[in-house]
Amino acid sequence: MPSAALERHPATSCAALRGIEVSINRKPGRVHVTYLVEGEIDRVRIPPPRPPRIGERLWQHTCCELFVAREGASGYREFNLSPSGEWAAYSFKRYRDGGLLTDEVPQIEVRHDPRRLELSALIPIQASEKLRIGLSAVIEEVDGTLSYWALKHAAGKPDFHHPDAFAMELDEVRH
Repeated sequence: MPSAALERHPATSCAALRGIEVSINRKPGRVHVTYLVEGEIDRVRIPPPRPPRIGERLWQHTCCELFVAREGASGYREFNLSPSGEWAAYSFKRYRDGGLLTDEVPQIEVRHDPRRLELSALIPIQASEKLRIGLSAVIEEVDGTLSYWALKHAAGKPDFHHPDAFAMELDEVRH
């Protein structure tokens, strides 16, 4: 199961965390991803649990994100996964040109204690070819400070949609 550490964008600060580790596993028809956020979790604003449903503007608060593109394609999908259990999925034809998806519902599980927050999600992915993956997270501290974490940051302001952010490859699925 591939895993990677996310890096904080250098233009943002986060006093509460030591780091974020993400592991990802691909199987036919789905991807299983787990975000492990470590630090002083009581200093992180974690949204309260809600029934699983589509949420709005989840990226404005503590949220884990997964971006998926087929190798060689300009289109991609984005999955926002909130510790509340809410989610949002988007399909893009090209950079930031797209809209909401309602038929790809992730299953989210969340556990946390004073030192760690673990968010695991099972996400439907109906592609068997090689994928380019972007892993990221937005962390909101209790004072409202936002930090942006990613596998790789493009130059300039935080932008998880930038092609440079799709820094991991997952091999094709063989049946």
